[in-house]
Amino acid sequence: MSRVDRRLEDIQAEIEQSVPNDISITEVRYEGPELVIYTRDPKRFASDGDLVRELASQLRKRITIRPDPASLSPPEQAREEVLAVIPEEAGVTDLDFHIDTGEVVIEAAKPGMVIGRHGATLREITQEVGWTPEVVRTPPIESSTVKNVRNFLKQERNERRDILERVGRQIHREEMSDDQWVRITTLGCCREVGRAAFILSTPETRILIDCGDKPGAEDEVPYLQVPEALGSGANSLDAVVLTHAHLDHSALVPLLFKYGYDGPIYTTEPSRDLMGLLTLDYLDVAAKEGRAPPYESEMVREAIKHTIPLEYGDVTDIAPDVKLTFHNAGHILGSAISHFHIGDGLYNVAFSGDIHYEDTRLFNGAVNNFPRVETLVLESTYGGRDDYQTDQEDSERKLKHVLKNTLERDGKVLIPAFAVGRSQEIMLVLEEAMREGEIPEVPIHLDGMIWEATAIHTTYPEYLRDDLRERIFHDDANPFLSEQFNHIDGGEEERQEVTDGGPAIILSTSGMLEGGPIRSWLEHLGGDPDSSLVFVGYQAQGTLGRRIQNGWEEIPVGYGDGRQNTLTLKMEVETVDGFSGHADRAGLENFVKTMNPRPEKVLCVHGDERSVQDLSSALYHEYNMRTFAPKNLETFRFL
Repeated sequence: MSRVDRRLEDIQAEIEQSVPNDISITEVRYEGPELVIYTRDPKRFASDGDLVRELASQLRKRITIRPDPASLSPPEQAREEVLAVIPEEAGVTDLDFHIDTGEVVIEAAKPGMVIGRHGATLREITQEVGWTPEVVRTPPIESSTVKNVRNFLKQERNERRDILERVGRQIHREEMSDDQWVRITTLGCCREVGRAAFILSTPETRILIDCGDKPGAEDEVPYLQVPEALGSGANSLDAVVLTHAHLDHSALVPLLFKYGYDGPIYTTEPSRDLMGLLTLDYLDVAAKEGRAPPYESEMVREAIKHTIPLEYGDVTDIAPDVKLTFHNAGHILGSAISHFHIGDGLYNVAFSGDIHYEDTRLFNGAVNNFPRVETLVLESTYGGRDDYQTDQEDSERKLKHVLKNTLERDGKVLIPAFAVGRSQEIMLVLEEAMREGEIPEVPIHLDGMIWEATAIHTTYPEYLRDDLRERIFHDDANPFLSEQFNHIDGGEEERQEVTDGGPAIILSTSGMLEGGPIRSWLEHLGGDPDSSLVFVGYQAQGTLGRRIQNGWEEIPVGYGDGRQNTLTLKMEVETVDGFSGHADRAGLENFVKTMNPRPEKVLCVHGDERSVQDLSSALYHEYNMRTFAPKNLETFRFL
């Protein structure tokens, strides 16, 4: 018998001693970071709301109670009983019973009404039928991504349970080393923007944080081949942690499975869905541009299958000596600052991912209160001494001025935008400006993945800013359902119709003009002096967007179809700062200044050489902390 099996036997004996005598425990097993307790008496657990909480505190584990299949009522009977408990206004759209785990997945328009105050309705469901309810939201805007992910995970439930059990046994294995040290190795995004990747290692554990591409430089990928990463085998990694779904952080996560990785990915639920959306599109764009994709779509499905979603604030064991907690990063939907608690109070490291410190229309600002942080790995995209963005009101005022002038001369406004984050931010500005009469009411066309990404945003309103979340809960106030928005789904024919029509606003991917439908829009509108091209997001070095910002007028068109002609750009070109999902220099300094507790060391990453060195120097002089602007392939040892 293995040490893990003996430990599970001991835990089951401890549980049996702690629960009332009339509650039977039939099995205890690890599934991922959770301890799952199977019982013939789920109704007794449900009737005592404190029992699970007390067990979790006693065992210091996340606990899930599941009914022994032998104790379940038939699904046909349970369906009627479950629906009788749930208020009709919750808008239940589907019930899916899983006999192997005793779970019933309830899909509803208003999940909060299914959950009830402090989980009261969920407990009532279990008391009535014995089944364990799990609640998901019916998207207000239909999302093919969410639907496909849910259906895929449903089909793969058995294999996923096997994965979770294997991961759980790995997490709860005995520690083998008496040594104590913590190291961080930089595999990318140091003195550059993009290809984010780091290894966090201890004598016991090796964790990869992010694995992205570099915009405008397809051949520059993270240094995965080094011994600290995959050089000693893909399964030398214990876990992968994804801070958010933008491709410069997520694009190459599926590649790990091509190399043989078979372990967990920890991220938030919306980041899981967005990762699927963006990486599949990444493969599609590569194929259209005639480039060999780095992996097949099957690897994206493997990544989704191996993802263990975590919520903000949940402290989760991901290795024998590492606990992970996600906190809101304020950058895009589901983006997370990743806090690692190593050992029994030994050391604490936080990876910021990408952050926005102030509130935006979409998100609450980044969290910077932690129990402990000795080292902070901090993004520095706008860390340069002159990287101060205009505030949100001024940015919106300037954008509305450009929009009004262009529309009044019967031109069209073309806004390159990242599908995730900036598009939805701009949509909120446009919806309000038209509703308030500040700009003319014209069609707002959404091209590329923007509509699908917006649908995913409405699926997870709990990750959005408080007041926006409340508006989405009410269909008549949901700003994303405005009649001004039109999803471009007719390809070139519909783009030509828009071009031949009247004034309009077009939001299109990709945000840095490196591919996607934006290149077609440039071909349609680039020669029109009455129209405007408006940049609202960061344009990385080497991208077409940056070149146009710097004054390029002869631009390539016919991208990917072999024609490779050029077009003289006659549109007005405007840049409106302040809509970036990144904190500017002041925001980064304030994030560190108000951080509680303040870290002892800061590694400034994810910025060009000037930005990381400027920020590193400023933090050192202002706060007397040790700061670094590392290069790729450096290793830092702590302790």
